Amino acid sequence: MPLRRSELAVPAANDHMFARAAASQADLVFLDLEDATAPAHKVAARAKVIAALNDLDWGRTARAIRINGLDTQWCHDDIIEVVTAAGQNLDTIVVPKACIARDVWWVDLLLTQLEAKLGLDRKIRLEVLIEEVEGLANAEEIAKASPRIDALIFGVGDFSLSQGARVDTNFVPIWDYPGDFWHYARSKVLVAARIAGIDAIDAPYPDYADLAGYEQEARRGSLLGYTGKWAIHPSQVPVANAVYSPTAEEIALAERNMAAYREGEAKGLGAVGVNGVLVDAAHVKMAQNTLARLALINGER
Repeated sequence: MPLRRSELAVPAANDHMFARAAASQADLVFLDLEDATAPAHKVAARAKVIAALNDLDWGRTARAIRINGLDTQWCHDDIIEVVTAAGQNLDTIVVPKACIARDVWWVDLLLTQLEAKLGLDRKIRLEVLIEEVEGLANAEEIAKASPRIDALIFGVGDFSLSQGARVDTNFVPIWDYPGDFWHYARSKVLVAARIAGIDAIDAPYPDYADLAGYEQEARRGSLLGYTGKWAIHPSQVPVANAVYSPTAEEIALAERNMAAYREGEAKGLGAVGVNGVLVDAAHVKMAQNTLARLALINGER
């Protein structure tokens, strides 16, 4: 799986932002043809996206676009035009507002036809937004709808509208609420992603001046098992990259537990005690995951 600690959103019509985004150290940048681009500029924005994909130096940052919704007049041409002109330089397409598995299947089928027609030598990946109540209800089926899918993304903004939630512009409830207001939706998206063996990416945080609040939300998502978070401003990228990387303490614990378990295993033991704490096969798998993620980060950056 590719590394997706931070996913930076950039309006596709705002080409003056593209170079800064490419240099932001985000694991993925998506040029947004959907909500961040006004209807009057959606068609013209495709040419800007194509130029950015083909001409900018993106380094190790994955290059993505968010297409318009499948029920709009722009979606089909978003895929056709961008993939035809820049498919070799496009890593991922973000599919918005998926409600049923067939939504993803349609994009997959169109991409398969295009890749064959154009002779592309690699498959374009998909990330799918769960941002409608119907999509949340069908999250497990959506997550398994295509082998192209790398991640499910919790899209809290449109989900707030779909649910009818009374929240402010930062998607925070307007009155006191016990616990995490979005815990159920976050957990269901995460479980669906894990069933499919893919990543889960947490929602954006519109108050980009509040980095402490962004970090707190990122930590909550990371504790649940999310592997990354959207950023809507470059200043949020280093925060997400730090939160969704193993800490020095986690790395030290993983190395210690692995070493102790291997030593015990050589003696015929299936579990060992380390400083008064049991370490067994489950702890070894956790340690392996931590160290594998560390290796991925060191390899990517």
